[in-house]
Amino acid sequence: MARITIDYTPAIHQSAGIARLTREIARAVLAADRSHRYTLFVMGRPAPSVPLSNLMNTRDLPLRVTQLSDRWLYRLWFRARLPLDVRLLSGPCDLYHATDFVLPPLKGDVPALLTVHDLSFERDPDSAPPRLLPFLRRVVPDSVRRAAHVVADSHATAGDLQALYGVPAEKITIIHSGVEARFTPYQDTLYHRRRRAHVLKKYGLGDAPFLLTVGTMQRRKNHLRLVQAFARLVKRLPSADRPQLVIAGGKGWLYDDVRAEVARLGLTDAVRFIGYVDDADLPHLYQAAAVFAFPSIYEGFGLPPLEAMACGVPVVASNASSLPEVVGDAGALVDPLDVEALAAALEQALCDEGWRRRAIARGLERAAHFTWARAAQQLLDTYARLLRK
Repeated sequence: MARITIDYTPAIHQSAGIARLTREIARAVLAADRSHRYTLFVMGRPAPSVPLSNLMNTRDLPLRVTQLSDRWLYRLWFRARLPLDVRLLSGPCDLYHATDFVLPPLKGDVPALLTVHDLSFERDPDSAPPRLLPFLRRVVPDSVRRAAHVVADSHATAGDLQALYGVPAEKITIIHSGVEARFTPYQDTLYHRRRRAHVLKKYGLGDAPFLLTVGTMQRRKNHLRLVQAFARLVKRLPSADRPQLVIAGGKGWLYDDVRAEVARLGLTDAVRFIGYVDDADLPHLYQAAAVFAFPSIYEGFGLPPLEAMACGVPVVASNASSLPEVVGDAGALVDPLDVEALAAALEQALCDEGWRRRAIARGLERAAHFTWARAAQQLLDTYARLLRK
């Protein structure tokens, strides 16, 4: 029975896609595998408001939590260059899985598996916080080099690892994310009606149709061009049929620019910024949307369009990086730099009933192929190969 340590830090301290991916893949692995002993390692004590998730109660799991946060530990490891073996904090193990780009010091012959979600800071440096960019460019390639094996979220990310860091293909395993069972089409039941009404009221949304996008405000998410395409769309529609554009996600570092563009285009009453959406509310927000838009310039995987498809919502996404792997032929894929093409795709997704029906059916079928059970089995196979070595 091997001892496997999984870095669970992002599941506790983050709130976006990487947090969900870490949480769900760990949950699925622990549900599927009883042959090894697992430790979930968390750098930094969680805030009182953060639940540790039901995952902690499903088995007698040792949860190792350090007093020092990942930020402080990274300073010690990578700025002060303190060669403190991570196992002194996480406990002994036969395999260490670093789940979020960075591999701490690990001495001896214990194999390390590293998950790299994307290389956006290399492909689109403006998308990374300036203070973080030098750290990522120094530490991530070194972590990739030291890791025994690397997990990539998509073929696109695997290609970037090979092209930018020279990683051999045999050192990379591609594991697509899954979609949780709670992301399902809307059902006209009393519960769903009440839940939808609650969510719409909570975020200040009425009964008018709306286009939805989900993602932190940063350049690669392409909010500026989405707003510009939306401006063209509303000009083509009768006043009574004009939808709203709902932008959900953290403000990031492009928030002021997008707000200024909305004001310049005279869309202040038509574009709603609702901020970060509670995880429990996401399925109901997707279900209430008429169209989901995701014209991102770069994505390591792209979980939101997958979740939208699972909820029975037509998807318009970009044809860049990993998104064709996710959406396939189930939605409209457009050049993210072409505002007119984006506007036309949004108009079709909103107004063409035949296209909408086909997109919804294909989206549901495609989303069903992306399961956490499947992802967990791929990860367990990777663990087994590393342990055999």
